[in-house]
Amino acid sequence: MNTIEIKGLTKNFGEKQALKGLDMTIPVGAIYGFIGENGSGKSTTEKIICGLLHQTSGSVKIFGKEHNDVDVRAKMGVLIEAPGCFPNYSVWNNMMLQAANLGIKNAEQEIVKILKMVRMEGAASNKYKNCSLGMKQRIGIAMALLGNPSLLVLDEPINGLDADGMRIMREVLCELAANYGVTIIISSHILGELEKIATHYGIVRDGKMIAEMTATQMNENCRTYVALQTKDMSRTKMLLGVKYSRVEEDEAGYIRVYDEVTPEDIVRYLYENNILISEIKTDKIGLEEYYIDLMKEGR
Repeated sequence: MNTIEIKGLTKNFGEKQALKGLDMTIPVGAIYGFIGENGSGKSTTEKIICGLLHQTSGSVKIFGKEHNDVDVRAKMGVLIEAPGCFPNYSVWNNMMLQAANLGIKNAEQEIVKILKMVRMEGAASNKYKNCSLGMKQRIGIAMALLGNPSLLVLDEPINGLDADGMRIMREVLCELAANYGVTIIISSHILGELEKIATHYGIVRDGKMIAEMTATQMNENCRTYVALQTKDMSRTKMLLGVKYSRVEEDEAGYIRVYDEVTPEDIVRYLYENNILISEIKTDKIGLEEYYIDLMKEGR
């Protein structure tokens, strides 16, 4: 069973069409990395899923039901932009207010459990305005977790965090998916961090889904290459370009060879042509570079 199935989703804002027949499939328990440029339709899609916007056309099903079904709504937690907290209230009091708003029984027990889950149990008495950005992001997730949702929709929850804040956020999200079976949609521009946690990816461009894949498929698509440097880079690139089908120079000043070839083969070939290598290594393109290449293909 899939958590989310979207078919032919469109959304018009006057004469502007933000979504142009977008499809999306998210399995139960996935951490779904939702990737796209600014204005590509990510936030619009998430807001339609959450019921904050109405689609122009297309279907949105969550757990096999229409996304505006009351039972479906009760299974969803949302953090779009920033949590709606009162600055002068403590973390605990903000959580209690949200619990009351949701009609949650045994609110105190659930809040204790959730604050521990998001590593905020020691900050319950802190005023919200005095919390760091990383703490506020975790408070937002804690608010979204009230009511024991099966689906979390998170819009840019790791942007602006320091390294430790990102590590904690990774741990929290992976624990929610692995131990509690929560399906998570997470959009982010920090693709290096997303690559560490996502089990599935959806890449959107100009209002359309251009690729959906598992993390395993993404890893297979990210090509391996041999990177090297010599003292005569110009001649090296010319020689390698004659012998191999795809050779290019990257921004860091390395020549990359994408053919199925070993470093030893390249060392031997260049040595025979009187070029000594100062550095050589095998590497693999990451999610960010794969995404950039994918965006270029459509231009």
